[in-house]
Amino acid sequence: MSQIHVKTTINGDPVDFLCEPEETLLDVLRDKLNLTGTKEGCGSGDCGACSVTVDDRLVCSCLMLGAEAEGCVVSTIEGMANGDELHPLQTSFIKHAALQCGVCTPGILVAAKSLLEKKPDPTEEEVRYWLAGNLCRCTGYDKIIRAVMQTAKDLREAS
Repeated sequence: MSQIHVKTTINGDPVDFLCEPEETLLDVLRDKLNLTGTKEGCGSGDCGACSVTVDDRLVCSCLMLGAEAEGCVVSTIEGMANGDELHPLQTSFIKHAALQCGVCTPGILVAAKSLLEKKPDPTEEEVRYWLAGNLCRCTGYDKIIRAVMQTAKDLREAS
């Protein structure tokens, strides 16, 4: 089979890559583009560890083919920080001890950022619903929910 040439934008930068027709976006990100922040947890879209946004839509990159990124805008965990300055969600996760082993954290952060961009003043129920597709076996969810809720409040107060 011949490889597919894909032109896309990843974390604000134009990117060209070649991929096999059956390669997932997750595999392309990690193996071809060395963006290893996005993690593989289950490979079946059940855990959310591989969450990225594609054209501002939250997706499991293990369920999307790399070739489907053609012409799209992809954002990964590597695109959250602004240079050396962490995104407020990242800072809040550290402050609230909402991370441990780190496998699920990138996907949860990307999902939480997507939520706050769409709904800057979410209720706790909405945060829990939005993050329901992200599984964490280490921290439990209370610290994660508190970190997202605090970030939402901080961002509203700062604007």
